[in-house]
Amino acid sequence: MSGFGELYEAVLGGNKQVAVESTQRALDDGVDPQIIIDNGMIPAMAEAGRRFENEEFYVPELLLAARAMKAALALIRPLLAEGGADRAGSVVLGTVKGDLHDIGKNLVAAMLEGAGFEVIDLGTDVEPERFVEVLKETGADILGLSALLTVTKPAMKDTIDALEEAGIRDEVKVMVGGAPLTAGYADEIQADAFADNASSAVRVAQELVADLARDQPGNRPRQPVG
Repeated sequence: MSGFGELYEAVLGGNKQVAVESTQRALDDGVDPQIIIDNGMIPAMAEAGRRFENEEFYVPELLLAARAMKAALALIRPLLAEGGADRAGSVVLGTVKGDLHDIGKNLVAAMLEGAGFEVIDLGTDVEPERFVEVLKETGADILGLSALLTVTKPAMKDTIDALEEAGIRDEVKVMVGGAPLTAGYADEIQADAFADNASSAVRVAQELVADLARDQPGNRPRQPVG
């Protein structure tokens, strides 16, 4: 974190303006964008996640940290794309069909981005077929499914079934989360993993990407389908 203390504190403290200004100064000084992420943003979001799990932070503080990180990351993302920088992995994320809640999903997206993942956020009320379509287009490593309503839980199983029907279930890891869910339900619908909060979702995603790499012949990155 040496040299990135201001950015670290700005993200951790949810100071969006200072986070953006500090990131811009580093870019103007010729600092590699990936170094800014690795030494300023990721440690700050990791600490925010730790504090959240230890009940030192609550949802408002975590949301503010995520907002500051995303604002600063917006300056860097185009440069990463130009340079073809390595990512921690890629995640297609969405709230399942029939469910319009997105606060938890948005937190997960921000935490994953803060940990170096590429996130394709499809929003809320996402049809199973839409998840399949985007997974085929992007070749993403992980599908993250969110639900807040008990009545929309079955849409998670419908989505996993759609992956099976499309012939891509073995090519993607499925992570589920949301207030009405349990690890037992995740097992019941044959998801690969359950995350009970935004911070644990990062660790789970990192483990799933490692599992996927071990499962693939030659550990080659999976290519988009079609």
